[in-house]
Parts: sequence; C-alpha cells; structure tokens
Amino acid sequence: MEYAMFLRGINVNGVRVPMGELRDCLTDAGLEGVRTYLQTGNVTFSSVEQVRTLQPTIEEALTSTFGYEAHVQLLSHAELAAIVGGYPFPSSPDHHRYAILCATDRVAADLVDLAQTAAHEPGGDRERVAGGTGVVYWSCPKGSTLATPFAKVLGQRRFRATTTNRNLNTLEKML
Repeated sequence: MEYAMFLRGINVNGVRVPMGELRDCLTDAGLEGVRTYLQTGNVTFSSVEQVRTLQPTIEEALTSTFGYEAHVQLLSHAELAAIVGGYPFPSSPDHHRYAILCATDRVAADLVDLAQTAAHEPGGDRERVAGGTGVVYWSCPKGSTLATPFAKVLGQRRFRATTTNRNLNTLEKML
C-alpha cells in the first residue's frame, strides 16, 4: 500500500532531521520506495503493513535515531487524495491554502469550534476555516500565516503533538 507520512516539529527548536538520514532510517525500518519532499518531514513510501502496525514502528525508529519524541501522521495515498480533493475554498493569488492534519476527528472538531470564536476577532474575517474528516482546511492571506486569529489558535501548546500544517501545494506534489 502507498502511504504519505508527515512529521511534526522537525528542523526547528533544535530538532534536526536531515532528509537523507530520514530516508535511511525509514528504509532500515522496512519501508520501501521512501521519498521525501522539502525539508519539513513530508514522506511517501510503500509497505504491506497496516497503519496500526506502521505508526508505532516508525515513531520508535525516529525517536531512537534522532533523539526526540517523534509523532507522525500517517495517511494512505487514497486518504491524502481525498484531503486534497476536499479543499472547500476557491484558489486565490493572495491567499495560502492549508490543510491541518489532525490526529483525531475530536482535535479537528475542537479546532473548527475555536475558529468560529477567532473569526470574531480583528482580522478574523480575512481567513476561512472548514472541517473535514481528520483535517481542517484553512485559507489565509499571504504574509499573515503566523499572525491571524486562527494561526494563534493553531499555535496553542495543546495542538502541538496532535496537528501538523501543510500547504496544499505540497500535498498535491506528493500525490
């Protein structure tokens, strides 16, 4: 089966994971056809194993190799295609398109609820947020990705281990 994997919080705050070493680590863990995209922990690979077996194996290998508590989000190729195809907002040259990948549907629902509150804050009317299965879609003005009301929600400590954000352009390239 073809998979897409996303690492959270690497190559920032002292957690260094070079992509060549990441590919070697994952290949040594038994994954096939490992490819990385950009320097932010976007990976595709093949395996006959199921997610429930793969995820702990991968997290253990990453933790052991790179010395940090690794958390990954693992999607089948079909799930990734559904997330990309489900983006609900029109493209705009002055907005970024993001998918916030969530560890559980409860996390996604919490983010959507908080987004409704953030929409009433100054600047909240310039961004859009919508929920999906295991994902939250976000459109925000270019140049304000870290400063919008919803960006401040995403930056909360409680979401650090359970979410990871990716630009839709990156996800499209991984398909």
